[in-house]
Order: sequence, then structure tokens, then C-alpha cells
Amino acid sequence: MTSTDLSKPAAASGTFAIGGDLVVNRLGFGTMQLTGPGVWGEPADRAAAIAVLRRAVELGVTLIDTADAYGPFVTDALIREALYPYADGVAIATKVGFTRQGPNQWIPVGRPEYLRQQTELNLRHLGVDRIDLLQLHRIDPKVPLDDQIGELAALQSEGKVRHIGLSEVSVQDVEAARAIAPIVSVQNLFNLTNRSAEPLLDYSSANGIAFIPWFPLATGKLSGSGSPLAELAASHGVAPSQLALAWLLRRSPVMLPIPGTSSVAHLEENVAAAALELSAEEYAALDALR
Repeated sequence: MTSTDLSKPAAASGTFAIGGDLVVNRLGFGTMQLTGPGVWGEPADRAAAIAVLRRAVELGVTLIDTADAYGPFVTDALIREALYPYADGVAIATKVGFTRQGPNQWIPVGRPEYLRQQTELNLRHLGVDRIDLLQLHRIDPKVPLDDQIGELAALQSEGKVRHIGLSEVSVQDVEAARAIAPIVSVQNLFNLTNRSAEPLLDYSSANGIAFIPWFPLATGKLSGSGSPLAELAASHGVAPSQLALAWLLRRSPVMLPIPGTSSVAHLEENVAAAALELSAEEYAALDALR
């Protein structure tokens, strides 16, 4: 293990300074799975959700990712109940720009007045005066980008937002947004089996932009019986999903995976992946899987 504190295994993932000054351990935690089915409503076991959040911080997780649309506002309330007052070094990233009409329903709305309203509600529900990282959940094609990023920049200038990020974007989107305001992070689907955002990852790596992959644990058919991933996992005595996280962490120093779960046991398994050390040959073998 590379961490000097065995009680904080997430620290073995190393650190990254988002925006140059928001230092977090690279292996974070995503809260979307703490809601009800379809990312709608309360969790089946609220006490268990609270326990997962508290255990994440105990294990050294310092980046907690949420969104107003999760529930909606269910995960914000859980985070506040579990972690407030927030420990020094714990950063909360949230998102605005998605409306919810029911389970599994998501419609982007990027009107400036809506983005401002949701940011103010995030501040209230999380119990903070400033959001560490505010991400535009989706770019609304019906609203000029200048209006969307411009409103987030206005909130930043008012001291209500520390840093601005984007979610599910292309390199071109990021470049257009960076012409309006500093963009310090992107959050796109990326994992061992889906690397469609690789050009964005390479761009982020070259420009020091945090890359937050969502759905990072996916292994799909790659982890089937007798597969190279399954055999390598067996040789390490770990789960294939842990190898998927270890591969992500080695893929780029700007990579900040945020695996989510509603189980303390699964959380502990995920965080343990921070200490997995892949040889150059093992990394290359995983990288060759498609």
C-alpha cells in the first residue's frame, strides 16, 4: 500500500488538486445509488445510506459527488445528515441543470434563472456558503452556452461557487466553455468497457482538468469465467471491479473515479482498490481488453 495511514485506504489512490487548489484523494464516492429506484425518492434503508457516507469519509474519501437531481435533493439531505459539520478536507461536488419528472426521467434545463435557483437550493440543502465544485449536469441545447456558463461564472464571482465543471461533454464543448469561464473538471461515462470519452480524457490530461468517470466499475462480459480480467483478478485475490478501478487510477493522474454503492461492504471493497498495484504488463493486458 502506498498510503502511510492504513486507516485511510482511499489515500493510497494519491491526490489531485482540482482547479489547482482543491486537493482531494483521487478515489471518491458518488451518491446516486443512495436514492430510491430510478434515482427517485428516498432510499429503502435511510440508516444504511447514512452509514455508507460516514464510512466513506472514515476510509479517507474526500470527494463526495452529488446532484440536485438525485432524488431530487435526496442525496443532499443524506450528505448533510451524515457528514455535517463537514470535516476539513472533505469536498462536495454537485450538479445543476437537470429536471426530474419521475423515475429514470431527466430533461436538461439550462436557463440562467433555473441554474441560479438550483444552486441556491444546493447551498441551503447542503448547509454550505460555497459549493466546492459546481458542474453543469448537461448542456441545454435550447439555451445559449454563454448564458449557461455565464450564470455559473456569475455565481462564482459572488463567492457562492469555488470551481466550475461540466458533465457529458465533448472536447469542443469544453473549449467553448473555457472561452467563457475557467473549467476545472469534466464528468463523462468512462470505464474499462466503454472508452468513448477517451479523446476528452486525453485532452483533460494534457490540460490539467479533472476527469471524473461515472459508471466506473463496469466490466460486462470482460469478467466472464475464464476471461483475462477474471484470471488476473483471481491471481490478485480481488474482484474484477477492483481491477477496473485500479486500471482507471493508473490510466491518468487526472482520473478521479467516484464508484457508488448503498452497501458498506461494497464500499470497503471499492476503496481497497486504491492500494492495488498493477505491473506494467498487467496494466497493458487490461488496457488491451475491449
